[in-house]
Formats: sequence, structure tokens, C-alpha cells
Amino acid sequence: MTWLTILNGIVPVFLLIALGYGLKKSGFLPLNVWPPIETFAIYVLYPGFLIPAIWHADLSGFSTGPIALGVLGSLIIAVAFGFALKPFLKLSGPTFTSVFQGLMRFNSFIFIPVAASIFGPNANALSVVAISALIPASNMISILVLAQWGEPEGEKPNRTPLWFARTLLTNPIFAACLTGLALNALRMPSIPFVEKSLGMLGDAAIPTGLILAGVGLSFGYVWRRPVLVGLVSLFKILVMPVLAWSICYALGGDRMAQGIALACGAAPCAAAAYVQARHMGGDAPLMAGIVALTTTLSAVTMPLLLWLFHLV
Repeated sequence: MTWLTILNGIVPVFLLIALGYGLKKSGFLPLNVWPPIETFAIYVLYPGFLIPAIWHADLSGFSTGPIALGVLGSLIIAVAFGFALKPFLKLSGPTFTSVFQGLMRFNSFIFIPVAASIFGPNANALSVVAISALIPASNMISILVLAQWGEPEGEKPNRTPLWFARTLLTNPIFAACLTGLALNALRMPSIPFVEKSLGMLGDAAIPTGLILAGVGLSFGYVWRRPVLVGLVSLFKILVMPVLAWSICYALGGDRMAQGIALACGAAPCAAAAYVQARHMGGDAPLMAGIVALTTTLSAVTMPLLLWLFHLV
């Protein structure tokens, strides 16, 4: 596979992100338009993509175990690293939550089209395996950490086990993954009209999500705390992909599985991390800086890592 093929898989993704950033900066649409679009994408479009993709994924194939364990293993290591750092960083609770999310969250809106473009249509099933493993786990951990150390404005919620459960189950991404996994486990056959409708929503999810990722970029905070933002970002886009690849390789994943595991780990921090930080009392400006820097750097590091490990 040539560099032209790699760039053809990655450049369009980042062009759509740049389009979103340009639309915001140009004022082509009022700034108050974007939050409702973001809500619509998260609650309607993205579940429309995730539910049928997970529903019909072959989760029993040889490579599914290594790729799921590879991305989950890297997530667990990042979580442990984040907690181990907490006593030494001397950060406030909200700032710690954003550092924590920056170490372990990933942007599936960017990872999915890159994997499909580079590795072909057969990569979709393995990409879904990675997503179905990571999204519930990363969302659950992030929500619990924000609930513990975040400082939301107004009255603080009564953080009972019931509140934690309700917070998780009402998260649309978490709920969509659980729905897809349940339908898959039950071997539910295709439902006429329903699946087609979900598919039409899902077709709009990826381009809308990429544009929204660009809209959400904010570089202002990067220059205020460059060392903290830089170190967190480098861990996310350099260490996480190597961890995911190493575990997948050690468990016998084939070349495509290794490539998808690495690309998944190399994906930038999710823009949804900023939304969660804003709503649950994290350090939202710091989170925006980490999202912006990881998104920018991953355009270079993702293809470079794939080339270095001879996976394309």
C-alpha cells in the first residue's frame, strides 16, 4: 500500500474537520446553531450508526479477541497511569478529570472512516469490535471520574449508586452500544424498515461528527498550559497506539487487526470529552486544548505509526 493510499484515507477526514473549524471561525452560521446540531448528532445520528453496526458484527471471528483485548488493555493501562499520576500532579479535581479523559478517550468519528479508507470495507466489522469494547468502558469510567472529582455549577447531585446507573444508561452512546450488543447476542434478524432507517441516519453520522469535531476545536488554552496539554497529548497519540498494537500482536491478531488496533489507539481525544467536562464540572478549557492538539497532531502521527509498524 502506497503513501498515496494512506493519505487518501486520512486527508479527507481532516479536511472535514478543517471545514468545521473554518465554518465556526468564519461566522457562516451563528455560534448558537452548533450545540443543537451536536445534540442531534449524539442522540440521533450516532446511535443510528452504532446500533446496526454492532448488531450485525461478527464478534466470534479469530481477530475479534485480540483487537478487543488490545484496545481494552491499552485503556486499562491508561486508566491505571492516570490514577497513579494523581498524587504527584497536585491538580484540582476538575483539572484532573480533564487530564484523565485526555489520556484515555478516543474519537471514533475520526478512527472509523480512516480505518475503512485504509483497510477497506472488511475493516468495518473489526472497527465495530473495537468500538463496542471501548465506548461503553471509556464512557463509564469517564462519567464515574467526573462524578467523583468534577465540580458542576449549581446544586451538586446526590451521587448514589442509582444516580451513577441512571447517568450511564441515559448516555446515548453507551445506550446505543448496549442495544447493539443485546441485539447481536440475541441473534435478532433484520427488521424491515427499521434497519434501513437507522442506516440512513448512520450515513450522516460520520461527516456530521467530523465537522462538529472541527467546530469544537479551541487552541487558546494550549498556549496557557503548554507542558500539561503537550504531555497528555503525546501520551494519547504516541503511547496508546503502541500499547494497543503490542497487546493485539502478542495475542495473535492478524495484520489487519493490528493495524486497526493501532489506528484506534492513535485516534485523537474525543470531542465528546469536552461536552462531558462542560456538563459535569471538569476543566472544559483544558479539555478543549487537549482535543484540539491531539486532533491536529494525529493527522501526522497516525499514518506515520502505521507505516513504521508496516501495517499498511
